Amino acid sequence: MNPLKLMTCSFLLSGNTVFDSQSLRIIIKLLFIIQLLTAGLVYAEAKQTVNIAYLAQEQKAPPPLSNLDPFIENKGVLGAELAIGDNNTTGQFTGQKFVLKKFIVPIGGNVADVFNKDISEKFQFVVTTLPAEQMTSIADLPAAQQMVLFDAFTRDDALRNEQCRKNVLHMLPSRAMRADALAQYMMKKRWTEWFLVIGPNPEDRLFADAVRRAAKRFGMKIVEEKTWEHTYDARRTAQSDVAVFTQVDDYDVLVVADEQGVFGEYLDYRTWYPRPVIGTQGLIATSWHRTHEQWGAVQIQNRFKEQTGRWMEEQDYAAYLAVRAIGEATTRTKSNELKPVRDYLLSEQFALQGYKGNPLSFRSWNGQLRQPILLAAPRSLVAVAPIEGFLHPKTELDTLGYDQSESTCK
Repeated sequence: MNPLKLMTCSFLLSGNTVFDSQSLRIIIKLLFIIQLLTAGLVYAEAKQTVNIAYLAQEQKAPPPLSNLDPFIENKGVLGAELAIGDNNTTGQFTGQKFVLKKFIVPIGGNVADVFNKDISEKFQFVVTTLPAEQMTSIADLPAAQQMVLFDAFTRDDALRNEQCRKNVLHMLPSRAMRADALAQYMMKKRWTEWFLVIGPNPEDRLFADAVRRAAKRFGMKIVEEKTWEHTYDARRTAQSDVAVFTQVDDYDVLVVADEQGVFGEYLDYRTWYPRPVIGTQGLIATSWHRTHEQWGAVQIQNRFKEQTGRWMEEQDYAAYLAVRAIGEATTRTKSNELKPVRDYLLSEQFALQGYKGNPLSFRSWNGQLRQPILLAAPRSLVAVAPIEGFLHPKTELDTLGYDQSESTCK
């Protein structure tokens, strides 16, 4: 018998002690707590360990575009650390222990070498925040075929379609999902004529492709397209040149594709016509935003900020969901083995709470996490897509992005 329990029982059995009813209730509660603690100590000795690797590479800070948005070096890993704590809280009751091992490759280091040396044959579940090219090269390594890789960084539609990998699950919304979310809200507002402004970078052109697809899908009309090719400092010349640049046929809304934020911030309030700006600036489509407070989001927002000293970013949220998805699947299957966990992740039974109302789940045909998308202005949450009225035979979440019949993932 536990020594504390033995002492308490001996005390109760002593003939020299008289207890009133309140004291007896307190002692009974004390015995119950001791019993739980004793059971917990015994239970902890038989834990099932779930090992998770986190793989990332340090990124070179880009040229500063604004003093308001400093470069954040550790996007992703802090979300994974928060999720490990949540997993282990549940694990105290399920007999499971979750361990996160971080592998941060320095700038110029070889990610594949680190993967082969430190992760291969040691982990079955790997969370990554790597760019698309590195992500696919890691997924194609022989050792990665016996793993599930959780992509918490990319938004490329190609990785969900013709370049998809069966061993990769994508946590962030694709560009097509984001563009569809914006298009649904524009359709609700009846802002159907768009002026599309495209930045000079390859990522900007990819988002522009997603915008064109969404416009066609939802019956919008792109009345004008222009590419931003100015090389000057937009902050010094925006007042006059943006107005000249935007002198086109009338439109309802300006859609900007500027993922690096080179010029998009300077379009608001400077266009020739007084029109709203959406896309990568203005009203944006995102998986997470600091203004989001519904469905318990304020609780995780506060916990993350107290733990890290900053707001949760999209990659933090994606890595958090990845680790929580592993926790949910291993808890439900009572297994830490690859096949039962992966099968459950892709099954219709899997449901992950993501603080956005609807449960989240994975699309079995391309590994994309289906989820509501936040439509947010810099300091307010405007709407959450899918917008009411957009229906789907299976789930309204599949009105965002490539549906199964449209997918080219094989």
